[in-house]
Amino acid sequence: MKRQAGPEIERLIQLLAKLPGLGPRSARRAVLHLVKNREKLLGPLASALEDAHLKVKTCSDCGNVDTLDPCTICSDSRRDRSIVCVVEEVGDLWALERAGAWTGLYHVLGGTLSALGGVRPEDLDIGKLVERAAHGEVKEVVLATNATVEGQTTAHYITERLKNLGVSTSRLAHGVPVGGELDYLDEGTLTQAIRARRPF
Repeated sequence: MKRQAGPEIERLIQLLAKLPGLGPRSARRAVLHLVKNREKLLGPLASALEDAHLKVKTCSDCGNVDTLDPCTICSDSRRDRSIVCVVEEVGDLWALERAGAWTGLYHVLGGTLSALGGVRPEDLDIGKLVERAAHGEVKEVVLATNATVEGQTTAHYITERLKNLGVSTSRLAHGVPVGGELDYLDEGTLTQAIRARRPF
C-alpha cells in the first residue's frame, strides 16, 4: 500500500488505529482533523497525553486509575468504607460513578476468570480483595461483574473465597432494562428478570 503522508503522520494513524472503536479509516479521519486544527487540538492533545503518561497511576487500594494514590474515590472521607463494589475493569467503575448511585468504595479485578482465555484467579486482583475484606472494616461486598459466563464464574469464585470471613456478598440485579421492551430481549435476560422479580 502506498504511503499517503510523511512517517510522523503515518505513525500517528497507526497508533490511533490501535484504540478500541477506531480502525484505520477512522484513525485517518481523526488525524486529518487534528492536523487541520493543530493549534486548537493537536498541541493540547499532545500536552495532555504527555501529562497523563507522566502522572497517571493505578490506585494501590482499589485499582482505579488517577493522578493520586490512593485515588480520589478512596481518599474521599464521605464514602461508606463498609461496602465495596467489585467490578471487572476501570471502565465499569467509571460507569457506576457516572450514574451517581454508589457511595461506597470499589475494587477493580482487572478482568474475569476464563478457562479458554487462560485467566486464573492469581491473574486477577482477587487476593487483594480478600485481604481488604479480612481486615474487618468491610461488611458487604457487592459483585458487579458482567452478566456473562465469565462474569458469573468470577462472582461465584469470589463468593466462595469470602464466605468464611463474616462478610455478606450480594450481586447487582439483572433483568429488564428501564425502557426495554420484552419482545426485543433475549431469553437469558427474560429468565433472569423472572427469577429476580420482587413485590410491586
